[in-house]
Amino acid sequence: MDVPVLAGMVAAVVFATANLPMVWKAIRTHDVGSYSLGSIVMINAANVVYSVYVFSLPVGPIWLLHSFYLVASAIMLVLCVRQLRPRGRDEAPGAGTAPRSRASGAAISG
Repeated sequence: MDVPVLAGMVAAVVFATANLPMVWKAIRTHDVGSYSLGSIVMINAANVVYSVYVFSLPVGPIWLLHSFYLVASAIMLVLCVRQLRPRGRDEAPGAGTAPRSRASGAAISG
């Protein structure tokens, strides 16, 4: 294995490892409120266009790295879109119940 390919493999692993905590936390918590939907849409669009170039190259470390970025950015996009979608009545916590007074537990009419 030559030095440039080895360097590419090491860099791909380091870049992917650096992004894993962000992606893992987003998957686990479903909280992507601090991310810009516009930015994530642009990243996904750029990744799709860049794929034309990357996948025209011979198989190598760049394929691994770019495939990781494709999957990670797609996951982030799905989570952002799901978080922005208004929840249905059935999904909302406490849907259909009147707020209760803390002191008496009786329903508050309003």
